[in-house]
Amino acid sequence: MECPHLEESARILEPNFKTENNPPEFVCSVCNTDRSPWICLACGIVNCGRYVNAHAKAHFEETEKHHVCMDCHNYMAFCYTCDEFVINDTSSGHLEKLRKSLESIPKLTQQSQNVQKHRKGRRCRGSTDSLENDRKRRKKDDKKLQRPPRTSGLRNLGNTCFMNAVLQSLSNIQHFCGYIKQLPSLEDKAVKIKKYNHAKKSRDLGGEDLLVVEELRKILVALWQGNKTAISPESLFTVIWKVVPRFRGYQQQDAHEFMRYLLDRLHSELLQLLPYPTSNSPFITPKGTSTIVTAIFGGLLQNEVHCLICGMESKKHDPFLDLSLDIPNQFAMRSGKPKEGEPVCRLSDCLHSFTDVEELEESELYYCGSCKRRQKSTKKFWIRRLPNVLCLHLKRFRWSTYCRVKVETFVEFPLTSLDMNCYVLNNLHETRGSSAGSNLYDLAAVVVHHGSGAGSGHYTSYAIHEGQWYHFNDSSVTACEPEVVQRCKAYILFYVRRQVRLPDYLTCNGGSAGKASSSKHK
Repeated sequence: MECPHLEESARILEPNFKTENNPPEFVCSVCNTDRSPWICLACGIVNCGRYVNAHAKAHFEETEKHHVCMDCHNYMAFCYTCDEFVINDTSSGHLEKLRKSLESIPKLTQQSQNVQKHRKGRRCRGSTDSLENDRKRRKKDDKKLQRPPRTSGLRNLGNTCFMNAVLQSLSNIQHFCGYIKQLPSLEDKAVKIKKYNHAKKSRDLGGEDLLVVEELRKILVALWQGNKTAISPESLFTVIWKVVPRFRGYQQQDAHEFMRYLLDRLHSELLQLLPYPTSNSPFITPKGTSTIVTAIFGGLLQNEVHCLICGMESKKHDPFLDLSLDIPNQFAMRSGKPKEGEPVCRLSDCLHSFTDVEELEESELYYCGSCKRRQKSTKKFWIRRLPNVLCLHLKRFRWSTYCRVKVETFVEFPLTSLDMNCYVLNNLHETRGSSAGSNLYDLAAVVVHHGSGAGSGHYTSYAIHEGQWYHFNDSSVTACEPEVVQRCKAYILFYVRRQVRLPDYLTCNGGSAGKASSSKHK
């Protein structure tokens, strides 16, 4: 957004370091953490972001006209007064000058940072700490030093944070990412399919038969090589531009819409590129076949409509890749966490609202086959078959009288042991054996929308890898505690079933997952 506070806020051209390191290290002036450092444009002081200890925000609240700060790693500016990321610059180009100044500062290598943190931990043994606590701290630090390299960040190509947040989430879903990464190059097969479609004057894939799955494969492989701080998703974004005109340009897009398009496109491409059996597939799709997309994310809803006049009941089965959940009206007007004494909106409230019996509006009257006319009726959803990865989309954007607004309600969600049993059809003849495996789920990733605007703001994501949570903010990847994840205002939640079961033929086409395996994060 165009920030009106930038001119009065931008005063400094270099940070005010509170460190003796050489080369200098960006650390918070209050708590000395090097996670998510932000520099105040008014005074140059460096403090940690709101998703660490929020000392940068506290500094803004304690001062006057210190509205804007800049991320010391990816150089994005944020205004606390506007609660939005800043896209403009001052008349003198102050932000660009500060970015060049930050870029010119020598950066610590990861190895140097680890050594300095280790030494710092040894120097800061205070008399108030017991020897046992010091040993535990050093043991914990040593374990962190021994961890394998984390995944790389993704560069922002100009408001492409919506794409980066989704890609990082998918890259941390083990069975999906492992399968895509181990696929062979599909470019040769795409050429054959292009010739076949041309001969039949058919263009099933559209977009000049460009392969999204091939570019995604390259991105996922590059992310987990661990030899770069950040990589560019430009090739994938270019292909998406060409096949989906609505994503062209550099305006902010909706992360959920992008995720749905990406999964649908991957499914369509894989159906043509790889051989899949059409018989005995437990996943219902338009062609009666299953790909890794439907095997991982595909579930089945049962939609029951009951006529209130004659009592006739109609049942319909609908496949889904994700569930879009309303935030119940009694919570939707809140702007944040509940005040003391107020009930908390929980994810279970959203799920119950989704599956509760609902009377249809006059404009949605159901045509009753028995009454031979539209009648008043009720509707109810059941989950007939749960997916291996349950993707839950919270409807944070809705239309008011004139515009689209954001629902800022904080929704509490579990990190582990989400029990879906009460939302699933069980012990019925028609669904017997359809819900094989556990109905318990553990959180794997979360996409978050920051900011109050529906058409602006910023997307980041959290994901867990080998028991450690990480915050993915475009190029920046930082470790974080589970409590930080639980405090975020989730937009899209990815829950992985504890007992993942994939069809045998999917494990033979390059997938790394077995027929049945546990998805618990070690």
